[in-house]
Amino acid sequence: MPAQLIHIQPGEGPAFSAVGDVYRILATGDQTGGVYALCEARVLPGGGPPPHIHHREDESFFVLEGEITFQLAGNKVVAMAGSFIQGPRGIPHAFKNESSAPARMLIHVSPPGFEKFLAEFATPVPSFDSPPTPVTPADIQKLLAVAPAYGIEILPPPH
Repeated sequence: MPAQLIHIQPGEGPAFSAVGDVYRILATGDQTGGVYALCEARVLPGGGPPPHIHHREDESFFVLEGEITFQLAGNKVVAMAGSFIQGPRGIPHAFKNESSAPARMLIHVSPPGFEKFLAEFATPVPSFDSPPTPVTPADIQKLLAVAPAYGIEILPPPH
């Protein structure tokens, strides 16, 4: 199927709360002809996913606002607004907002599928500006149960 014209206004697009962060889907694989998916993430202070590995896709990050600390294959990288990071598939990684201010970034995933993972395990919220829902043990169990079907391996937290 061919790529489609996409136009999303500020704040529009399906939004999800996922382990304390809020994501909005900007482009799905269905809209891009199966080439990529693009999301925007809002990461509050202390937020960020557990360490994980994507076995099927390459993931890239562009920090729009704030500061995000990435752990990439054992290396710590502090990314300020304007920074770009690419995490190839198979590389253990995580990110966390270790600052005192919210951060926003674009997340590009190729090939697509991450957007379907979000839609399956995360909690829909009214808009990208909505606060994240509190993380519950049930949310963590759902993440752990759904991730393998999408080639995502959740790693134990570092000690």
